[in-house]
Amino acid sequence: MDFYLQQLAIGLSVGMTYALIAIGFTLIFGVLNVVNFAHGEVYTIGAFAGLLVVTTFAPPLLAVLLAVLAVGAFVGVGLERLAFRPFRRFSDEASLKSRAMRESTLMSSLALSIIAREALEIAFGSRFQSVPVAAMINQPIALGPVTITNGDLIILGVAALMLIGLQYVLRHTQVGLSIRAVSNNPLGAKYVGVDVDRTIVWTFAVGSMLGAVAGVLVGFYYGAIFANMGFTPGVKAFVAMVMGGLSSIPGAVVCALLLGVCESLSTAFVSSVWSDMVAYGFLIVTLIFFPRGIFGGARERV
Repeated sequence: MDFYLQQLAIGLSVGMTYALIAIGFTLIFGVLNVVNFAHGEVYTIGAFAGLLVVTTFAPPLLAVLLAVLAVGAFVGVGLERLAFRPFRRFSDEASLKSRAMRESTLMSSLALSIIAREALEIAFGSRFQSVPVAAMINQPIALGPVTITNGDLIILGVAALMLIGLQYVLRHTQVGLSIRAVSNNPLGAKYVGVDVDRTIVWTFAVGSMLGAVAGVLVGFYYGAIFANMGFTPGVKAFVAMVMGGLSSIPGAVVCALLLGVCESLSTAFVSSVWSDMVAYGFLIVTLIFFPRGIFGGARERV
């Protein structure tokens, strides 16, 4: 029983990092109806940005997180300008819903992700970059018979605060109301005076901030950062988004937590090498039995 409690705590921590990444996917899909396949590289860039800040200035963790938030916002804005805005020259309903626009933006974001990953590998090398011991968040904490690390608590706490803050922004601020309006009906929002282009930029900035923070937290948790580290979490966050119904933020969060917990508990039955198959198994089951996602409602089929 103690083992399962410990794995549950680890799974919740991992699931929270998936949730932060999945929300970025979900926000962008909800507004543009396209998938941003460069989001995993935002996660990686956030980790490298945190490493550079720590090795250069050695500030406390809170200052590192604030710096990474700024970097994530900057990267998100740049990503929107380079990979998505050139394909929004036409704003009529047919163009917005066309398959050609989806495929072109998908390919452009995929191309930019490859460029970013190769650039990081050229700049930092293909080997793991070690995080200074003083900056790592993996000190053990004994809670009775269960031992966790302070990183588990920090990831849970930071992720929960950011999710609560996101809900406040979406429901009680002008930017959040604009994002919800454009997500619901971009043409209708444009006709009532919402600046759609600015709203899309804000969406990329907010989503990328969440992804970048997830990257630095995981990097500091494991103590190693490398150019390809965003691929696997990005795929699992994408699976959580699909399970959640593509545009449901609560659905993406719930499914991300489910993935994290199931992955962690699966190590009790199979080798940890096979735990990655849990996400792909959930994806197959979702596509077969829940083609609109578990929380998708009347949304189009995945």
